[in-house]
Amino acid sequence: MIELDSLQTLNLAILVLFAGKFLNSRIEFLRRYNIPEPVSGGLPVCLLTWLIFTLSGKGIEFDLGARDILLVYFFAGIGLNSDFRTLLKGGLPLLILLGATISYMFIQNFTGVGMANLLGMDSSVGVLSGTTSLIGGHGTAIAWTPVFQERFGITNASEIGIASATFGLVLSSLMGGPIANLLITKHKLEPKVVEQPDVGVVHEQQQTSINLYSILMAWLALNLSIGLGSLIQEILEATGIKQLELPLFVCCLFGGIILTNAVPRLMPRVQWPQGSRSLALISDLALGMFLAMSLMSLQLWTLAGVAGPILGIVGVQFVVAFLFALFVVFRLMGRDYEAAVICSGFGGISLGATPTAMANMTAVTNRYGAAHKAFIIVPLVCGFFVDIANAFIINLFLDWFG
Repeated sequence: MIELDSLQTLNLAILVLFAGKFLNSRIEFLRRYNIPEPVSGGLPVCLLTWLIFTLSGKGIEFDLGARDILLVYFFAGIGLNSDFRTLLKGGLPLLILLGATISYMFIQNFTGVGMANLLGMDSSVGVLSGTTSLIGGHGTAIAWTPVFQERFGITNASEIGIASATFGLVLSSLMGGPIANLLITKHKLEPKVVEQPDVGVVHEQQQTSINLYSILMAWLALNLSIGLGSLIQEILEATGIKQLELPLFVCCLFGGIILTNAVPRLMPRVQWPQGSRSLALISDLALGMFLAMSLMSLQLWTLAGVAGPILGIVGVQFVVAFLFALFVVFRLMGRDYEAAVICSGFGGISLGATPTAMANMTAVTNRYGAAHKAFIIVPLVCGFFVDIANAFIINLFLDWFG
């Protein structure tokens, strides 16, 4: 095994982002369909590590300690860009997107069960290759592995779950951009008001007016949001109510929302970084590095034993998710530019994870313009409500088909 320490991993992730930027500037397909730069650069590295293992028998192990910290910084930044007026405007759309997503979760599990039966596999494998590992991601798949092993005797449940989550992560990274491009082009959509994006800057405005103190202020605000988010998480865990236990990144999102709605009102002289280019660039960097690390560290050689049938199931799930976003989510969310951006995020929700959804939307908004509502409701739906609903839905399907 070849092991890379945290500094080497971090430096490689930087090179991955440079590679993604280079590939996107040279390959029209990547640019046209808004493929995120961390995906363009990360997938070739992932394939290269697989080739190295195939030829030499030596896998590459990355120290990903910095990755989770970057994710927390990103969501704290999203919270800092959110005022209560925006949240109130997003109330009804949030409920609509949540309802659509929960409905889709039933469709996803029925699709998984149907494909599993078609391939001669147990129905519970379809649930494992449904919301357990796709909408749930690697963490949920690993957490539910003992249940599938003990209750249904699926000895390779861990491999199936990880394979499904990995293929879903890759496909969801490639789904969001094409969905948004198709909808924006077909319906000639554009933002109602041209504003600074929540994450990054539009491609035509890469030269931004920032300075040392604006960066420091944004950094301080992010750290304060993370500190408050950690406190919120501790308080929720102290209640002992499992349903109230939230991932740290969601708590830091709430921490950012609280601070950005309190500090400017209580301390109007403070140059709070809400909506600033400095904050947008830091958020963009954090998300890009997180996703680059996630994709370049995928160990494809560990999935060889179950790759064939699982790739077949996830491939069908990809088609179903794409069509659901195109014909259901877009219409329910209002058939406008914000709806198209939300659909790109739904591509990440449906097969991948919250960071993938955000990366998809970032790639779209950096090209076309800001979509503030999308950046609020999508992470709340997929980072909070869906995780709670998924536990009940998984149990329900295991009772039905177990």
